[in-house]
Amino acid sequence: MINGVVLFPGAGTNANHQSLIAIESAIKNTNAKINVVRVDFEYRKAGKSFPDKTPVLIETVRNAVLQAAASWQCATNEVVIGGRSMGGRMCSMAIADPEQKLDVAGLVCVCYPLHPPKQPEKLRTEHLPRITAPSLFISGTRDEFATVGELTAATQTMKAPVTHSWIDGARHDLKNRESEVGELIASWVVSL
Repeated sequence: MINGVVLFPGAGTNANHQSLIAIESAIKNTNAKINVVRVDFEYRKAGKSFPDKTPVLIETVRNAVLQAAASWQCATNEVVIGGRSMGGRMCSMAIADPEQKLDVAGLVCVCYPLHPPKQPEKLRTEHLPRITAPSLFISGTRDEFATVGELTAATQTMKAPVTHSWIDGARHDLKNRESEVGELIASWVVSL
């Protein structure tokens, strides 16, 4: 049973980004009574625009998930985690961490940044085979951070079930598609 969802923003936004609010609204509109919390990374709280180093971001994910689980009086394996772009990537890395693996019920990656734009040789995939949680990847079919083919091939290395949802014609920002994305995520979370 899923007790809650912890969401993280992309690098250039914060926890009040309309995409995270749309996801929270869609989940709360289900009959499942699932808790939702949106979390900012520390650099955002400090008023900085450039992200911290990866280990600091991963630690923020881990701490936020542990805190949410404690607050909801459940185990972390009753919690789904995820987020937009960098937020989802940091969640995936927290789950795959070989030394402090975060055991969760599921992973949601909206617009996973598989590589920097126009740099497909710089793949961010090394950790993907260590992910053992069921995962949902939602991306636009015109996302400059990962083509449909690239992301599909990369996630085939994962050991857990992977679901892909493609937003036709959308780019990395998924502009004006927030409600659609929220509904896809809410439906998937409730199905776990």
